[in-house]
Amino acid sequence: MKLTAFTDYSLRVLIYLAIDTTRRATIAEIAKAFGVSENHLVKVVHFLGKQGWIETVRGKGGGIRLAMLPLQVNVGKVVRGTEGAAMPAVCFAEDDDDRCVIDGSCRLKGVLGEAVRAFYAVLDRYTLEDISRNRLVLGKVLMIRAA
Repeated sequence: MKLTAFTDYSLRVLIYLAIDTTRRATIAEIAKAFGVSENHLVKVVHFLGKQGWIETVRGKGGGIRLAMLPLQVNVGKVVRGTEGAAMPAVCFAEDDDDRCVIDGSCRLKGVLGEAVRAFYAVLDRYTLEDISRNRLVLGKVLMIRAA
């Protein structure tokens, strides 16, 4: 299963913020650190804020930071939230116009469904804390101070 750029950027923002939970970061600095578009990150940050994973403060001295401890942010939940419904094949579509002609007799849908469940079962075992334990190394790579 290939993750969307939106999910990739969401995870990157969360990892960046987990490196130093004592300070606020800006979208501009995160975009620069990862070499990605600020415009894309604006949408990502808005979404992450609406989900309650980060908090945003506007104005002078503002920025973004985690709204909870990294231990409380489940990777599987983030990926589910950013990806939406898993659609590994057309047979998972809700729209009858997109249905495959062998949908009723094909067993692939069950196999793919099992694979998606296994994919998320692995992600559900990890938190932001788990994937950002190497804060010092990440901080050096991204050129920020790790707390």
